Amino acid sequence: MSNSPLASITMISPNKNSPRTHAIDRITIHCFVGQVTAKRGLEVFQPTSKQASCNYVVGKDGDIGLCVEEKDRSWCSSNAANDHRAITIETACDTTHPYTVTAKAYAALVDLCEDICRRNGKTKLIWLGDKAKTLAYTPAPGEMVMTVHCWFANKACPGKYLLDRHPEIAAEVTRRLGSAPAPAPTPDPGTSHLYRVRKAWTDSKSQIGAFKVLDNAKALADKNPGFAVFDETGKQVYPEAAPATPYRVQVTISDLYIRSEPRMGSAAKGFIAPGIYTIIEERPGDGSASGWGKLKSGAGWIALDYARKL
Repeated sequence: MSNSPLASITMISPNKNSPRTHAIDRITIHCFVGQVTAKRGLEVFQPTSKQASCNYVVGKDGDIGLCVEEKDRSWCSSNAANDHRAITIETACDTTHPYTVTAKAYAALVDLCEDICRRNGKTKLIWLGDKAKTLAYTPAPGEMVMTVHCWFANKACPGKYLLDRHPEIAAEVTRRLGSAPAPAPTPDPGTSHLYRVRKAWTDSKSQIGAFKVLDNAKALADKNPGFAVFDETGKQVYPEAAPATPYRVQVTISDLYIRSEPRMGSAAKGFIAPGIYTIIEERPGDGSASGWGKLKSGAGWIALDYARKL
């Protein structure tokens, strides 16, 4: 069993069980709660009094350290069964909610997850997003499953920033490994593919009806001035929405993703550089309370939570 060649520093912690008692089929990403280098992160886990460790530390500058060899079980997730089968990764981050990590640390984390999967013969990284489903799931030989610390202890770990990005990490690593992400389950047409009549998509409490047939939804909207019809993506389909007036926004953070669709979990198309951009359309969508803005360049969508309107 090998260790990652991406690790540039090794400082083995005495806090471990050797060897692990289960084949590796999980990855558990943690937040270190501190913008530390990999070296400093490794140092923290050296004293036996610490009674904690991890397999790898990802530093704020994207440096990676080996703390416990992959053949051994780290003491990381407050759950021995999980740690015996998981590669655990501590990632440098801010000390307060949402525990943001740097762009360099995030990129290194994704690279490390890919390397772990590849060396362990995995072609797919899976995020099920639910504790019960995940712990009951038996991975196929080529699958690696993601778990999180907060499932096993009353902790915020891995923090909102990384937790929100677990679907993206799984999809990107799977893409790199050459296996297309598993298709999303087909929505139940009786519940998901409905035309909803509301004052606004974001105002779910105002909903007065939901219909499989668009004409029926239109008829109800016509009877109730101020109401419109929205499809399952949140797009207003009746009456036809007036074209949005383009406006400019300023992006100041360096790790804001451009998405292919207006929702968290859609394909990432790289980071948008800090600067001023023109938004030509807005849409509601998961992962951004302020909605999503479509870039004039056609590159994709950005979360407006992180863009200031000028």
